[in-house]
Amino acid sequence: MTNTAENNKRIAKNTLLLYFRMLISVIVGLYTSRVVLNTLGVEDYGIYNVVGGIVAMFSFLNTSMSGATSRFLTYEMGKSISNQLNATFNSAMIIHIGIAIIILIIAETIGLWFLQNKLVIPEERMFAAHIVYQFSILSMTINVTQVPYNASIIAHEKMGVYAYVELLNVSLKLGIVFILLIGSFDKLILYAILIFIVTTIIAITYRIYCKKHFKECHINWKLHSNIIKPMISFSCWDLYGNMTVSIRQQGLTMLLNMFYGPILNAANGIAMNVHGIILGFANNVITAFRPQIIKQYAENNIQNMSTLVVNATKFTLCLYLLIAIPLFIEIDYVLKLWLKTVPEHTTFFLRIILICSFFKLGSNIINIPIHATGKIKKLSFISGSFFLLSIPILYILMKLDMGSDLSYCALIPIDLLIALVSTIIAKSLIKKLKIKEIFQHGYLLNIGLIICAGTGGYLIHTRFDAGLFRLILTTITSTLISINYIYFVLLSKKQKEIALKKIKIKLNSLQNGKN
Repeated sequence: MTNTAENNKRIAKNTLLLYFRMLISVIVGLYTSRVVLNTLGVEDYGIYNVVGGIVAMFSFLNTSMSGATSRFLTYEMGKSISNQLNATFNSAMIIHIGIAIIILIIAETIGLWFLQNKLVIPEERMFAAHIVYQFSILSMTINVTQVPYNASIIAHEKMGVYAYVELLNVSLKLGIVFILLIGSFDKLILYAILIFIVTTIIAITYRIYCKKHFKECHINWKLHSNIIKPMISFSCWDLYGNMTVSIRQQGLTMLLNMFYGPILNAANGIAMNVHGIILGFANNVITAFRPQIIKQYAENNIQNMSTLVVNATKFTLCLYLLIAIPLFIEIDYVLKLWLKTVPEHTTFFLRIILICSFFKLGSNIINIPIHATGKIKKLSFISGSFFLLSIPILYILMKLDMGSDLSYCALIPIDLLIALVSTIIAKSLIKKLKIKEIFQHGYLLNIGLIICAGTGGYLIHTRFDAGLFRLILTTITSTLISINYIYFVLLSKKQKEIALKKIKIKLNSLQNGKN
């Protein structure tokens, strides 16, 4: 079997494992989110999201180094230099401990001041908000120092580990729901404490696995300036890009709170929660492709890398649309079915976010080869500036009393521009990158999928009354149209042959099993 065939098989296997992990998360996440919302109440749920958002705002420090760690570890694995791999892990660990300390200092000074003086929180819930804030800081600290371990798992393409640990994670979160239902303690405070405990347990589990299976995951506290310097140089530019993403995400939360109060924060929190679950499915494909794309670049196999980027774009977007299209059409009923109480504006917010995510996913994929080159200065500066620009635009729209809905719509053209900029920069850095194929197979053909499946689903939607039957029928219709479109339009001739071969093997296996 050729290396290309082995790599494709590994990508497919890892994608399935990540999908299994995500499926478990979705099932439990949908249930727990509903119970948590109804148990905490709309106001407390909104407080949890906005207070936790302050801590999350500082996560750009960690995110920038997370990208650097993942890139450098995967790149060194492509070079197959074990000593360098261990030195890279140790350097990353030292840097992340430093980042954790910096975040802790900023959060306990600037962040605490912002909580006390700028957020709109009822006086009687301020004590609970402070407790939530402190445990959010502790959880963030743990997650920061966890990054090198998670990066090692991804670099080694051991996606099965994520699936198994996720079983533990969802079991613990189900336990949280049970405790919330029977507990007599302040629900908001109790929820924050329990989330911190779960975060700690999961982090310990991953660390034990990495130390047992990966030689590089043993800390010796040696400083490797030849590694730390390029990692910091890479992350410094990535820092600006990730900082602006964090400012956009959390700035929106803060603006909604300042202009409309915690109720709209609840709507935004629910919309982002659902969006995160759906986006997680598509990001599984990206996660599976990412190590191979970087490794192919490290080995100077630009042709193979380019093909992987095209396939990643094509399959990531179409798999995202399989879920997003029926949800977009039936979002009102889905939210009412899922939640007993749906905060106002949740439906509209989620529809806007679903549109934005289509372009974000495209950007996330095309950014992988850019990161592989290590030349991210231009990408971070330009795309980051667009993210940063969205905050004053949103502020002006809200200040002019244009309403939260119209303000949300401003996110769409900004995310589209960022996707276009990323594509142009990628082509300038890697001349052999198949931009035309990425545009055709990734965007144009998937827009065709939106039109075909969306039209079919909407026709069903308009001919039946709202209910479970319409939801099922709409989903089946859009899914069947999508599957046929993917097979006859999106798949290449070779990919069709492979798909048919696998189906025949599976059918023969089932037939033999019956006999």
